[in-house]
Amino acid sequence: MKIEQFIKERDELNKQTLQFANKEIKRFFNIDATCYEAGALDKKTKEMLGLSASMVLRCDDCIKYHLIEAFKSGASDAEIAEVFSIALVVGGSIVIPHLRRAVAAWEEIKLL
Repeated sequence: MKIEQFIKERDELNKQTLQFANKEIKRFFNIDATCYEAGALDKKTKEMLGLSASMVLRCDDCIKYHLIEAFKSGASDAEIAEVFSIALVVGGSIVIPHLRRAVAAWEEIKLL
């Protein structure tokens, strides 16, 4: 499965990066991780916000990551479809190729 390979590769590359990293890189990674923890907004909402931003910015790795985390946080098909709609409206037609891959990834994630 593509998603399983993505998870494995991401984990390994993160380990390598953090072994190589200086203080600033490690701090940024920490900020990124803690930003998505529950606070005034719950984790699922934050992951869906990250997903929408990632789609507009057209980062397929980020899209996959936020889809995985949104799924783990209990996001439904209907919620993800609304996130996709927002990303498409904000980003325009350039988002469509990423939307296609995101839909395929979401369907694969649900099978894990």
